[in-house]
Amino acid sequence: MSATAGKGVRRLDAADRLGRSWWIDQIARVLVFVGGISAIVFIVAIFVFVASWGLGFALTELDWGEFLTSPRWRPTSESNPTYGALALMAGTASVTGLAMLVAVPFSLGAAIFISEFASGKTRELLKIAVELLAAIPSVVWGFIGLSIMNPLIIDLFNVPVGLNVLNAGVILGLMAAPIMTTIAEDALKAVPDTYREAAEAMGATRLQVVFKVVLPTAKNGLTAAVLLGVGRGFGETMAVLMASGHSINLPTSPFDSVRALTATIAAELGETAQGSEHYRVLFTLGVFLFLVTFVINLTADLVVRGIKKK
Repeated sequence: MSATAGKGVRRLDAADRLGRSWWIDQIARVLVFVGGISAIVFIVAIFVFVASWGLGFALTELDWGEFLTSPRWRPTSESNPTYGALALMAGTASVTGLAMLVAVPFSLGAAIFISEFASGKTRELLKIAVELLAAIPSVVWGFIGLSIMNPLIIDLFNVPVGLNVLNAGVILGLMAAPIMTTIAEDALKAVPDTYREAAEAMGATRLQVVFKVVLPTAKNGLTAAVLLGVGRGFGETMAVLMASGHSINLPTSPFDSVRALTATIAAELGETAQGSEHYRVLFTLGVFLFLVTFVINLTADLVVRGIKKK
């Protein structure tokens, strides 16, 4: 009787453990679902908030011809306020374009070296260094541009001001390089080793394997890395605000001071009367930035999924 009772107790204990495991599993599933869906909810909520202030003004009151084609941004003028964002768009595009000229060679070169040539501790140390670069706050990068790059550019190029497109582009390129390096390295690592082995068996050198086999195979992931870097550059605020000179200009050279869209919102929103036209047009700039970065990130996602084959 005691043996039978002992078996019954063990069965009850096993059933209890199974019941607890089932509940733990269900709770974990709910938490994971909530964590995953919360990102989408927050993004939608942010867009709704920004659109509630800016979209109505953009559709009913804003002169889109002036907004897209005029470089005159004078929202505080009492007699004739103008909301031309062309100079702001040109400033953002020039800084981002120069940043990509800096970031793409460095990030792709670093990704190729880490993935294809480095090994052991060297690879781990380089990956840690890249992650540490990505962890530097943007305001620190802006301070570097303001206090180090500014006098350096003045001395090297004999220009009156070192806060310009070149300064902001270099700083932004260094900021975008770590995330581009990480994604590009993942794309290179995803290429099957059998491709490399087959090329080496045919007598290809290491460089030939990289440039003739690995890079063409990983082109979708590398393109996605570049696009995500463009998105990062387009949406950066503090570093661009501190390093670009914050002057409304249509840039004609890398030594011109410019003002970016994000920097304009950051600098003017806190001093603008809530509900005014100036306040609402700043939110319109936010909607425009949101749509541009959304399109860039969506394109990168489609590319990395292989939807765009060529």
